[in-house]
Amino acid sequence: MAELHHSDVWRTALETLPKLSSGGESSDRARIAARRFRRFATMLASFALFCVTASVCQAQTHEALCIAGDGSFESAFHTGVKVRVGAARNGELATRACEAALSWDGQTRVIAANALRVDVDAFGVDLDAGVPVVTIQVQKSDAECCMSYQIYSLQKPPQLLRTITGGAFFSAADTDLDGRVEIWTDDSASVDGFENLDVRQLNAAPKIVLRFAKGRLLDVSSEFQPYFDGEIARVRAELDSQELRDFKNSDGILLPAAPASPGGPRRGGYLQGIKLKVLEIVWSYVYSGREQEAWHSLADMWPAADVERIRAAILKARAGGIGAQLDGVSTEVPSGRKEHATIFDGISAPPDGASPGVLTGQRVRGMVLPGIGSSETAKPAPPLVPPEPIELWLPRSIDASQQGLLDLVIDSAGKVRSVEPAGDTKPADAGLTEATAQWKFIPAFKAGRAVASRVRMSVLPKR
Repeated sequence: MAELHHSDVWRTALETLPKLSSGGESSDRARIAARRFRRFATMLASFALFCVTASVCQAQTHEALCIAGDGSFESAFHTGVKVRVGAARNGELATRACEAALSWDGQTRVIAANALRVDVDAFGVDLDAGVPVVTIQVQKSDAECCMSYQIYSLQKPPQLLRTITGGAFFSAADTDLDGRVEIWTDDSASVDGFENLDVRQLNAAPKIVLRFAKGRLLDVSSEFQPYFDGEIARVRAELDSQELRDFKNSDGILLPAAPASPGGPRRGGYLQGIKLKVLEIVWSYVYSGREQEAWHSLADMWPAADVERIRAAILKARAGGIGAQLDGVSTEVPSGRKEHATIFDGISAPPDGASPGVLTGQRVRGMVLPGIGSSETAKPAPPLVPPEPIELWLPRSIDASQQGLLDLVIDSAGKVRSVEPAGDTKPADAGLTEATAQWKFIPAFKAGRAVASRVRMSVLPKR
């Protein structure tokens, strides 16, 4: 396994950040450099996070590994296929665009070029495709609402297995720790422009949960109805009964030319917000496989004369969304407690050779991660390969009271499923817990297969 010593981490950060603010660069580039340098200065003055079971930990941006040419990632799988994400180059010069490439046996294939954002969501993961995969998400420009999700095999030569488009962001996770990996996303493209709305006006575009089964990509959202119920309850709690009555007395379309209500000029603004909340509730029912409940809620909350029009519009938009790219829909519903997959213990018996690495307190981009078996040639997999970070960060709100140990369960897709204090450590505050929920790892491996693992990390004030 390749190693990057602690001094190399600090030197890389210190040498890279100031160069980006040198003279002759555009104002946009300078602002990016200044923002990164402020993060780094704050980081040096605040906290460090040490991974007990992983060889190296480093912070990267939460939004994407590379944004406008800023940030990089590189790692090689034990099959000898290497993944690189970073700035696209014009000759020897880096540009303000991102690219992703796969390389093996002296060959290189660029799989995303001249993009605004490029991100690695999962690496070495089993999506029931018969081979381990890497998933790359790409947004070409800010003019596009959404990202494409490209799934490549990590066997030589790597092959594009599937592309999914239309989600604002994608996240693979073994949600229930049952050994099956889902892909969580939303149907943003289908509702961008819906009812003359920009998708960015929505608090939440309709969520959709996908899973591969014997090579077929299925919509399995109905299996996660409790999640959708939570979203429905949250939105219902935000609805004001009087405002809902006002909306029901409108035409439902709320065009600017519509007659004013007795409430006066506030009508278009606040009623539009009520309309969006009602749509979010209805979408949650529709996308979780409960159309009857969806139409019942629509009849209760929508202007009666407009119900049939909006119902047809919802179904038409959904038919043209991510669902049109799938191979089927699961009708399974939650059936109580599921059997968990084995969670391998990386705390009491960490793998041989595992040593503490360093993760700085705030997100920093532009660093290179070592990979699992980073040699260009395949090597026998060790008994248990510990998780390695892709993207970690700490909230600015964290303080010295959070010093202590945390036990994390990292699923077979490299996502954190739970975080608990260890020993005498106080419970993690909400900001830290929220941060860990968005961390991404290359998962642990057992006999060459991605597995869930339990690891221990220490949060320490930076002195």
